Amino acid sequence: MLRKLPEYQKQLEDIDAKLSLPETMQDMKKYKSLNQERSHLAPIIDELNRMKSLLSQISDAEELLHMESDHEMLEMTREELSGLKKAYAEAENKTKMLLIPPDPMQGKDIIMEIRAGTGGDEAALFAADLFKMYSHYADQKGWKMEILSSNETGIGGYKELIIGVSGKDVYGSLRWESGTHRVQRVPETESGGRIHTSAVTIAVLPEAEETDIEIRSEDLKIDVMRSGGPGGQSVNTTDSAVRLTHLPTGMVVICQDEKSQIKNKAKALRVLRSRLYDMEEEKKNRERSEARKSQVGTGDRSGRIRTYSFPQNRLTDHRINLTLYKLELILGGQLEEVIDALKIAAGEQAIQDA
Repeated sequence: MLRKLPEYQKQLEDIDAKLSLPETMQDMKKYKSLNQERSHLAPIIDELNRMKSLLSQISDAEELLHMESDHEMLEMTREELSGLKKAYAEAENKTKMLLIPPDPMQGKDIIMEIRAGTGGDEAALFAADLFKMYSHYADQKGWKMEILSSNETGIGGYKELIIGVSGKDVYGSLRWESGTHRVQRVPETESGGRIHTSAVTIAVLPEAEETDIEIRSEDLKIDVMRSGGPGGQSVNTTDSAVRLTHLPTGMVVICQDEKSQIKNKAKALRVLRSRLYDMEEEKKNRERSEARKSQVGTGDRSGRIRTYSFPQNRLTDHRINLTLYKLELILGGQLEEVIDALKIAAGEQAIQDA
C-alpha cells in the first residue's frame, strides 16, 4: 500500500488544482464530484503517511535492540516496539477500509417500492408487515418516511406501496433490501393450519435530484383521472390522480394519494426520475467487471434474498447465510443486526475486489 502513496499524493494535487479553477466553481456537478474524490483520498494519504512514520520508528527501535546492552533499556525498547507494531497493524486495517471505493449513491435518500408477488391477499398482507417493519426502523433512526403512492387491498394489505425515505445514511443502510422477500406462515383464513409461502418484491432506488437526470417535457404524456380506492370506491370526487408516461422508455407512474393534482404530479415525477436514474446506474453496473459483483447481491429484484419463517420464528438472509431466531423482534423494527452483517460482508468483498 505504501508504494502507492506518491501516486495518491499526485492525484490529490491534481484535484486541488482543478478545484481552484474558475470554470470548476461554475460547474456545481463537477465541483461536487471533485470534492467527493478529495474527501475519499485525503484520509487515505494521512493514514499512509502515519504508516510510513510508524515503519520508520519500528526500524529505529529494531536497530536499537541490536545495539543496546542495558537490560532495562532493552525491556523499554521491546515494549515500545510492541506498541509501534500494534499501531501499525491498526493503521493498516484502517487504510484497507478507507481504500474501499465510495459508493456514488452514498448520502442519497431513497424511494422504496414494495409490491405483493405470488400469494394473493397473503402476499399483500406481508407487504404491509414489511412496510411496518421499515417504518419502525426508520423511527429508531430518526428518518422521515412519506407515502408517495399506494394501492390497498381493503383488508389491510398493499398490492403496491411506494415510499420516500430521507435521513442520514438511508441508502447505505437500506440498499441491500432490494430483492424478493419470501414468507412462510399459516394465513388467518387457513382453517386447516397449512403453511403457505408468499413473496413480496422490494426495489430500493436512490432518489434522483433534478441535476442527476433530465426529464424533458416533450418526453412526457400526462393524464389526469379520478382517484380510485379499494374495491373501486372513489377516494375523492375530483380528477386529481396523475398518470405519467415516459415516452422514450414506456415507463408509467401513477400517483393518487393526494387530493391535489399538482402534489400528485410532483410525487410522480420524483418516482419517475428515480426509476430512470436507477435504470442508468443498472446499465453502468452491468458494464463493470463481473469480478466486482458483491457477494451480498447485485440488487437484482428477481433474486430471492430473504426468508421469514413464522412457524420457526426465523429470518434467513440467503446472501450471507445469516440465520436469526428473533423474527418477531426484527419485524418490530430491530433490523440493525441484519443490516450491519450485510454492510460488513459488502465491505470485505470490496476490499478483496479493490
